[in-house]
Amino acid sequence: MAETRNFVLRDKKGNEHGVFTGKQPRQAALKAANRGKGTKKKPERIILRERGTKKLHIYDGWREEVPAPKNKPSWMPDKIKKPNVKKVEIKKVDKI
Repeated sequence: MAETRNFVLRDKKGNEHGVFTGKQPRQAALKAANRGKGTKKKPERIILRERGTKKLHIYDGWREEVPAPKNKPSWMPDKIKKPNVKKVEIKKVDKI
């Protein structure tokens, strides 16, 4: 079974803040997208660096309101926010 990995959120200037965990980078990107303000028409750029490596995983992410599933629990609202991400590229950074 795969271990969870830590991914650090980077801004466009290269400053790192916020850590998201997941077994895959996409899982961490979905968590970051759920907190972001991107929309489908104007997605937000999500840059994640895996801790211990020099790899940057770059995604476009957004969230949208969708109807809750039919078999939802009673406490769940009728509309829920669903995150979406699309992989743009993987880069190697020179220094961390």
